[in-house]
Amino acid sequence: MVGLGCRRGCALSQLRDLLLRTLALYELPLSALAGLASSQHKQAEAGLLQLASELQIPLYWLSPAQLQPYDARLSQRSELSRQLTGSAGVAEASALAQAESLSGGRARLLGPRQHNASATCAIAVAPSMEPA
Repeated sequence: MVGLGCRRGCALSQLRDLLLRTLALYELPLSALAGLASSQHKQAEAGLLQLASELQIPLYWLSPAQLQPYDARLSQRSELSRQLTGSAGVAEASALAQAESLSGGRARLLGPRQHNASATCAIAVAPSMEPA
């Protein structure tokens, strides 16, 4: 599961490039993706909607109540993010929360979130979602 956070107005190209770079870092193909996840605060972000549509994979929106329990498991925490979205780290918390929701098991991050100037990206897997 890929969690994404982004600044308002983040372009599709910036999200796509970050996603592809993060997948390459962990030697994962696009076909390994179960979906994208982000904060419901980002539901109007065209770049996120376009990326899910382009990849033809689900995009899950998570509430502050769904994201907040993961704050203690984040590699980095942002007070600004917490104020805006209810989560101290949207990408990692979204990836963890949705991976656990889909699998029913405890998820883990493959590594710390990756970022560019406008977005963050994290990948989480749960036992039933482990890459081959």
